[in-house]
Amino acid sequence: MKIGHHNIDEKVFIIAELSANHNGSLDTALKTIDAMKASGADAVKLQTYTPDTITLDCDSEMFTISQGTLWDKRKFHDLYAEAMTPWEWHSILFDHAKSLGMEAFSSPFDNSAVDFLSELDVPAYKIASFEITDIPLIEYTAAKGKPIIISTGIATQDDIEEALNACWRAGNDQITLLKCTSAYPAALEEMNLLTIADMKNRFEVSVGLSDHTMSLSAPVAAVALGARVIEKHFILDRGMGGADSAFSLEPQEFKMMVDAVRDTEKLLGKVTYDLSAKSLKSREFSRSLFVAEDVKAGDAINSLNVRSVRPGFGLPPKYLKAIIGKQFKEDISKGTPLSWEHIL
Repeated sequence: MKIGHHNIDEKVFIIAELSANHNGSLDTALKTIDAMKASGADAVKLQTYTPDTITLDCDSEMFTISQGTLWDKRKFHDLYAEAMTPWEWHSILFDHAKSLGMEAFSSPFDNSAVDFLSELDVPAYKIASFEITDIPLIEYTAAKGKPIIISTGIATQDDIEEALNACWRAGNDQITLLKCTSAYPAALEEMNLLTIADMKNRFEVSVGLSDHTMSLSAPVAAVALGARVIEKHFILDRGMGGADSAFSLEPQEFKMMVDAVRDTEKLLGKVTYDLSAKSLKSREFSRSLFVAEDVKAGDAINSLNVRSVRPGFGLPPKYLKAIIGKQFKEDISKGTPLSWEHIL
């Protein structure tokens, strides 16, 4: 599957999530995209909403966060007003990312955001974890015909199946599911990355990881398990603060993560039993049958005058039992690799 110019089946697609880490500054957002590119990200992802498209401005306790999170005691409306990326910035940020050779897209949180992003001709859409139960939004987004990436942080198996069915009803099978743990930051013990391989087999779609740990190991393990997309929050400096700073990687950390993922891709390679040129050469260090002492023509072969030793220039050791008791055709010096021509 291709996202923009990037084929995720050939190379893991690494997304740097800007989220709220611009802290209300367009200049900071642009500098962050520069740092994303320098750190090896393939794409930048934004979030497209306003406080009023994602929640209600309401004083009810239900609209105040109280779940032991970083944002407890804050009203949803106030938090999203602080964290949103102004819509008028989108084309500026997308153009800047594209000028650097990066893909640029976003998570829409309502139909108006989908339409807005469609006008900007984004190469893909991302459905956030908390929107996976919004089946009408998923169906509307999928109908745009672009690749759709869906995080599963709060999803049950039934939720995932409903989201996939919504995409398929819209005629869209360009789907990637991201394993995600919706905790900020997420604990390693809650990641359950083995689910990635199961998701790939169970749902028969591309899979990846949306990672909220502060570990660089989670993306590496995910890629080893079949992830083709990695998404991580990115910030210039956690000391800047902000709504998402506590679970975002700084540039040098993100680059270390990217390097580790790329190394993992090289390590995984492909399924093959063919030997590389270096491995073939190394077979010279394997064991083989050598004449272990000077022998005369007619001498019987025994376990003393023929032995399995390194290097590997003689007959394979598997023939040793078969030749014991046979005779040498000629005089042979110690250290000669044994061949069939030496045996009567």
